[in-house]
Amino acid sequence: MIEGDDEQALRAAAGSEPEAAVECPRCGKLTALCVCQDIAPDDNAIELLILQHPQEQDRMLGTAKLTALHFKRAILKVGLSWPSLSRILGRQVDPQRWAVLYLGSLKASDLAPGSDIVVVDRKGRCEADQQGILRGIEGVILLDGSWGQAKALWWRNAWMLKCRRVILGPKLPSRYGRLRREPRPDGLATIEAAAMLLGRLSQNQGVERRLIASFERLLDRYRQLQKTTPGFDRPHSAAKRGRLKGARQTRRRLGRS
Repeated sequence: MIEGDDEQALRAAAGSEPEAAVECPRCGKLTALCVCQDIAPDDNAIELLILQHPQEQDRMLGTAKLTALHFKRAILKVGLSWPSLSRILGRQVDPQRWAVLYLGSLKASDLAPGSDIVVVDRKGRCEADQQGILRGIEGVILLDGSWGQAKALWWRNAWMLKCRRVILGPKLPSRYGRLRREPRPDGLATIEAAAMLLGRLSQNQGVERRLIASFERLLDRYRQLQKTTPGFDRPHSAAKRGRLKGARQTRRRLGRS
């Protein structure tokens, strides 16, 4: 969670307008960054489950909660491990009808050039019946966190191997740009991944447009604050300190378990 220079600068700059530093009860972001007022949840046929690493609760640029607000059938869970998919959802489901997005070391451009979504088996090879598998997907699991945090969630939850693993082949890099650098060109924000995956699976371009529009409004507000708020132009240093502190805490916690 980033609660350093950026947030302090924003609260200090609020001055005679303290409401600018108040958190939105719906999306959890400061009102100066809130873009959820006009979001009406879609009645999605394909369910969405977002598993967020505890160290990725970034109230400035994180998109997990904002993504979930776009759908009536969406669940956001924060943690490191869960016993099974059915336990998370509170009902019995077939994991083979759920897709989990995890890139790892795989690249869609290497496996199936030109494909937006690629289903792979446990050995990282393309499944034979791509379209048939994708048509049968009832739910999507997204891992919200940095590259290393997503890897930790993947390895700590062995039940994900029972799900269909998918990777994405975006044509363009993340809209984060320099605000949050991704280690690879195909790394996307959670909201971008949800837009691409759910939009294509449901064959609903409106879903994709609405999620991307919300993300672009968030980024526009953030960039505007960088220009107008003293001390708000140091996102990397604050984020780095938060990641390092969280990593140390996790190592200590795992060392005691």
